[in-house]
Amino acid sequence: MTLFETGTIVMTSGIRDMANDMLFRSGINKALQCHMNGDWGSISDDDKKSNDDALKNDDRLFSAYHIGNTKIWIITEWNRSVTTILLPKEY
Repeated sequence: MTLFETGTIVMTSGIRDMANDMLFRSGINKALQCHMNGDWGSISDDDKKSNDDALKNDDRLFSAYHIGNTKIWIITEWNRSVTTILLPKEY
């Protein structure tokens, strides 16, 4: 069971281009599952606390993960309508 609704899950073109690789796609799926379960990945303790608070206060959720040498971000909007998977350079 997940901690919150993700809404529509979308990915940027940079992620979509890399998702053709089976291992990278598997890493995306694992990262998304971690995000939905409240494992915020490689962000600061302050950001982790902000996310924990955001679960109660309907605020935006942000997490970061590494898939091999590639860092990805996952952002769920405050109203839980959409979750975006992106490369940091695409923000």
